[in-house]
Amino acid sequence: MLEELKEIVYEANMELPKRGLITYTWGNVSGFDKESGYFVIKPSGIDYDSMMPEDMVVMNLNGEKVEGKYKPSSDTPTHIELYKKYPDIGGIVHTHSSFATSWAQAGRDIPLYGTTHADYFYGEIPCVRSLTHDEINNEYEKNTGLAIIETLGKKGMNPLYTPGILCTNHGAFTWGKEPLEAVHNSVVLEEVAKMAYYTESINSNVKPAPKDIANKHFFRKHGENAYYGQN
Repeated sequence: MLEELKEIVYEANMELPKRGLITYTWGNVSGFDKESGYFVIKPSGIDYDSMMPEDMVVMNLNGEKVEGKYKPSSDTPTHIELYKKYPDIGGIVHTHSSFATSWAQAGRDIPLYGTTHADYFYGEIPCVRSLTHDEINNEYEKNTGLAIIETLGKKGMNPLYTPGILCTNHGAFTWGKEPLEAVHNSVVLEEVAKMAYYTESINSNVKPAPKDIANKHFFRKHGENAYYGQN
């Protein structure tokens, strides 16, 4: 199972440059194996052009390396906190994609302006508060994960209904039931961030879409009464 997961996580990582979500090594993908309790993550600072499936690093939720010749991604502690908190998550992506990161650097939530957003995210895409001096200088990556959890909790958000978030002054994290779904959500987040930027550029007084639009478009694709697509 872990060898298969390495291949999946590798392929998911390779989607990031393919989809224009990263430059150089500015991103990572991980995938969680519920049976073993281990997860596989991209190695730190390895160039995508030379990376292979066998380069993926196997970790446990205590932050211990189980297998691999390289150090894991520096964002590994963030992934750990999310996997520990949310058992339904099976894949996590971190990127510094241009439009999503611009909203993160501005410290702004992305409002739900239309149906493209509503098809994948139920409501605004939140932006996490700035970390404190102590949080930055002591276990920064772990505290990033804890701040994400704090934000989702305070807003009462279901992580499967809000499969991504912005970290102020940093970038974006997305997740899904498996790694490729998490990558898909990362692509959607970047496109939604771009659309929201253009929308506000065209009309600075724009208001969020009505709640009825959010409900209709999200729940026709998600939940027990979903009817979008083929059975």
